[in-house]
Amino acid sequence: MQRSIGKSIPRKETWDKVTGTAKYINDNSTRGLLHAKIAISPHAHANIKSIDLTEAMKIPGVKAIITGQNYPILTGSPLEDRPPIAIDKVRYFGEPVALVVAEQEYIAEMAALRIKVDYDRLPAVLSPREALQKNASLVHERLGEYKRHEEVYPEPGTNIANRTKIRKGNMVEGWRNCHHTVEVEVTLPQSDHAAMEMRCSMSQIMPDGKVIIHSTSQSPFVIRRAISQSFHIPLHKVIVHTPLVGGSFGGKAAIQMEFLAFLASHAVGGKAVKLVNSREVDMISSPVHIGLDAKIKLGCTRDGKLMAAEILHLFDGGAYSDRGVVMSQAGAVDCTGPYRIDNVHCDSLCMYTNHPYSTSFRGFGHPELTFAIERAMDLLANQVGMDPLKFRFYNAIRPGDTSPTQTMLNRSNLGNLPMCIAKLKTLIDWDDRPSRVSNDHLIKAKGVCCFWKNSNTPTDAGAGAVIVFNEDGSVNLLCGAVEIGQGTRTALTQLLAERLQMNEEMINISSEVNTEVDPHHWKTVASRSTFLVGNAILNAADDAIIQLKNLAAIVLHCSPKDLQVGGGRVFFKNHPDRGIPIGKLANGYRFPNGNTIGGQIIGRGSYAMRNLTLLDAETGKGNPGPEWTVGAQAVEVELNTKDYTYKIVKAATVIDAGKVINPEFARSQITGGMSMGLSLASREAFLFNEKGAIINPQFRTYKLIRFGEQPQYDVDFIETPHLEAPYGLRGIGEHGLIGMPAALASSLSTAAGVEFNHLPLTPEMIWRTIHDSV
Repeated sequence: MQRSIGKSIPRKETWDKVTGTAKYINDNSTRGLLHAKIAISPHAHANIKSIDLTEAMKIPGVKAIITGQNYPILTGSPLEDRPPIAIDKVRYFGEPVALVVAEQEYIAEMAALRIKVDYDRLPAVLSPREALQKNASLVHERLGEYKRHEEVYPEPGTNIANRTKIRKGNMVEGWRNCHHTVEVEVTLPQSDHAAMEMRCSMSQIMPDGKVIIHSTSQSPFVIRRAISQSFHIPLHKVIVHTPLVGGSFGGKAAIQMEFLAFLASHAVGGKAVKLVNSREVDMISSPVHIGLDAKIKLGCTRDGKLMAAEILHLFDGGAYSDRGVVMSQAGAVDCTGPYRIDNVHCDSLCMYTNHPYSTSFRGFGHPELTFAIERAMDLLANQVGMDPLKFRFYNAIRPGDTSPTQTMLNRSNLGNLPMCIAKLKTLIDWDDRPSRVSNDHLIKAKGVCCFWKNSNTPTDAGAGAVIVFNEDGSVNLLCGAVEIGQGTRTALTQLLAERLQMNEEMINISSEVNTEVDPHHWKTVASRSTFLVGNAILNAADDAIIQLKNLAAIVLHCSPKDLQVGGGRVFFKNHPDRGIPIGKLANGYRFPNGNTIGGQIIGRGSYAMRNLTLLDAETGKGNPGPEWTVGAQAVEVELNTKDYTYKIVKAATVIDAGKVINPEFARSQITGGMSMGLSLASREAFLFNEKGAIINPQFRTYKLIRFGEQPQYDVDFIETPHLEAPYGLRGIGEHGLIGMPAALASSLSTAAGVEFNHLPLTPEMIWRTIHDSV
């Protein structure tokens, strides 16, 4: 019998990628294709007094110019607060104020630069803490009038787009039982997703009213719904194509370019129009990685048992809410980190600021909340006088405990954090070498952290799958999971191959998602694709197996219960040599006399989240997701105390993966996340001037970790099956990143003897923390 789970098979799209034949959105061109470019605001907050298009329209080749006044609509989810093109005022530096359609890309770019906008500048709100002040300027004066699509709690008359409350236990009793307490304030700035492929979208409106959109997106089915709702187009007439996506990390889950591409096509009579960002525009105009200002108060007993936590999260959602409000909810749901704390008071706020608006980013609020709680954990461990890894092991959340949302945890929905910590301890030689070693001006030090992540999906998130059998015994798999570089579509074929007991090379899956023919999938985010689509695929496979057995039973004159499917055949369980090739059953079985029974074998399956509930608005009580993925991480650094530069020597992760489907994929996923987390922690940040403009909107000035700067990466797994998931797997796509900023700060704090609570951890930041009291 064939086995597929646990094998490191190559990706399905490998050949196309290594030969350069893989097609991305910007590789596509059609006859008569027009091009669009956006004109952007040079101010973070200003009223638009007038827009002069005269000079731009004089340029030969310009076909149309659109402003917000042409389409005064609001979009957004879960809160409709964002016009595709600014209408009466701009709320962030880089916001689109006009859209030019022209015959050539350079003409559209030239025309966009000729558009003259007269602004009346307004006071800008440039941090979440500033936004919370009572005298802060309002980013949205009509907050109470916006339409809401999900559970979201804006507070009109303030800059609070959403507040999520966690009220667990008795805080008075919790603090009374604390012998040690610490308070920590942390800041994490906004930054860029820095995907290799810039955002790009094409749109065409056909004569029959169909809207064809090609987009580099994680959310083709959300695009379809958003375009349908915003422009009152029947859902079945909106068709979205998404091929291979050149990296995303959450940034292409938002719907932005698609609105603009549709408006551009509509303005020129439905002709095909392509809109692609330049790198600079991609960094400042499209949605970014969320920032956080947080304050944590944490307490424990004399012997180190955690008793109480009081947490305030102020997420920098930017100018519009988008997914920032949902990320702020995620920041509340898992606010304590993976530790048992029976008394919790948390307010997690998504704040409007005059920064670029935020959207999903790998980890979805968890790198930020983990950094905050882990800095407090290090301080408290020091105060107790306990080894920081032992302190975490002692307080690690276990089956029988409850989450901050009061969900009862068990082995299936939680996994085994103590085992992760124990394995990490061995992996990094924690007991064999001191955590801090000094050699003149060079200091080596290790830091640790733990993390967890719930998926925070909608309670009805789901997916479908269809498998079609061919005459040669091969299978075509149709599903809506987008390939953004993570290998999901290959892993899904492994799940199907395992269920059908067939060679995965006999399973065909397209690299493109087409909403017209592929079954619905919520969206490719939250490390949920193998869970949602995987369950749908297994259900589709079971449906097909029943059909195969029923048809073969007629031919073989036996009961379906006597048969088994595998190896490309349907055969007797007790006599494996007797059976029928699947190819002979794929389109019905034809007897020697020509009589045919049955028809094409098509397996259908679907799956939707089960037993999830909305959170109570006052207490946060509820079940936000099917499971938590837990893990432990460590970083070793070498700090040079002469100039405060440092080298990241080693990084390690142990994660409870439930079941590792493809070991090579899994290690690559975790390693890639760790590298991204170290880059984020050590150097990545948008730099704003005093007026709110981003001053480093290009890779010359926005620094990323590079080849030659990577440390040694060690990755290992624990496998505690999640019983609701295919073969017990847990999502791990985001998790390598989550604890890296916290572990890096821990190691550098140990090395320098000073607590580092603000990212990014540049040599200048280290120097200022040590020497600059201002």
